[in-house]
Amino acid sequence: MTVGEETRALQARVSALEDALELGGTRLDPDGADEARAAIARLRERLALGVDHTVVALAGGTGSGKSSLFNRVSGLQFAEVGVRRPTSSQVTACVWGPGGADVLDWLGVHPDLRIQRESLLDGETEAPLRGLVLLDLPDHDSVEPAHRAVVDRLLPQADLLVWVVDPQKYADEALHAGYLRALAGQDTSMLVVLNQVDTVRPQEREPLLADVARLLADDGLPDVPVVAASAVTDEGIRELRAGLAAVVAERSLAARRAEQEVTATARRLTEGVAPREPAPAALATGPIVASLAEASGMDAVTDAVAAAVRGRGVRVPQIVPVHPDAVRLARDSWLAGATADLPARWAGAVRERVAGAQDLGRHLGEALGDVTVTVRRSRAAAVLGVVAGVLGLAALVVGGIGMGELVGGRGVGVALEVGIGCAIVAAVCFVVSRVVRNRAAQRSSQRVRDEGRAAIEAVARRDLVQPAAEVVGEHRKVRGLLEAARG
Repeated sequence: MTVGEETRALQARVSALEDALELGGTRLDPDGADEARAAIARLRERLALGVDHTVVALAGGTGSGKSSLFNRVSGLQFAEVGVRRPTSSQVTACVWGPGGADVLDWLGVHPDLRIQRESLLDGETEAPLRGLVLLDLPDHDSVEPAHRAVVDRLLPQADLLVWVVDPQKYADEALHAGYLRALAGQDTSMLVVLNQVDTVRPQEREPLLADVARLLADDGLPDVPVVAASAVTDEGIRELRAGLAAVVAERSLAARRAEQEVTATARRLTEGVAPREPAPAALATGPIVASLAEASGMDAVTDAVAAAVRGRGVRVPQIVPVHPDAVRLARDSWLAGATADLPARWAGAVRERVAGAQDLGRHLGEALGDVTVTVRRSRAAAVLGVVAGVLGLAALVVGGIGMGELVGGRGVGVALEVGIGCAIVAAVCFVVSRVVRNRAAQRSSQRVRDEGRAAIEAVARRDLVQPAAEVVGEHRKVRGLLEAARG
């Protein structure tokens, strides 16, 4: 089968719809999903036939000259005319261009009653009608019920209905009451051909056409064009072919219907997704890490480490497991922010995908248990402290000797100057040792704080952020697929 661009485009949209349905799963509305599956099945079946052909049906009553008109438009003597025609409930078809067999199979046209019009001998003369499927239907007013059944079955499948009437029976109630009035409002998909105008005197044609238009307006079809034609003299045939070419240039009814159905189905499913995904900040770990760190006593531990490094003899506690209630509250608070902009089913999917409070608490306990809480005093600070002590003692001893000399009247001697120098250096070493010790305390406490928070963040990312981000990513893909399906 030859597949045209229109069919390929619609197939791509249906595939996007199908992918969205599969990926969205239970997170989409169940009723909408069921409707979508049924629509996809219908669309797949119809698109398998292609929607690139334009179906035009010639319909009319007995003696209207449909078959003769069919032959004149096609340029072939293919359709049966005369007394044998009313005895058949079969449909005759002519296809311009390649393909069309699957469409004709679907329409139920017998293989022996179909012909391909365009050939190499035509050159480009038939190119304007390429893609046209012209049907010659049985007489709608036939005494055989089977004939009307065929007409009733095929009329809804046509892109254009060409009602062929003749000067004698154009006002036939069977046509107006049985068909035209029921089609009120469908002016753009119909055309009326007043055939056999060669049997009417020229001065009577305009009033006759006006009367046909009046009856159509009474039927609720005021904008249906009325064309005068004759299969005998070829009058109006060129205009009719031009009108058919204009219809062929437009999208086929099958394409319009398929496009409308895939758009409506995608729009129905779109009700189950948000217009956008949560902002990246909604999945940030900062708030939950801070909350869990506080619940684990992290600040008390780091403060104790700092005090111990400063040499205050504080007993350093270990990081305790986070209380289950604190884990649950922190998890629920984070989930509320992460799912705030998602539809209920997608938010529920996030909650199902992330770790439960019990598992989250266990993983936090394991991670925090691996955090090393040790007290490492600064050797530099200790050395500086010892030096300060030694120099201070030396300052006292040497300074005492210098003071004795000063009291003895010997004046300020070398000993006093050395003692003062030792005291100054000792004071400097003492101050520097305190600075070094405080910095060491800060580094040690910060290391424990960083390791603890890193452990909490790693668990939060693995148990919460990553699973939630997966659901959000799937939401983004489904939304994109539905946008593609809507076209």
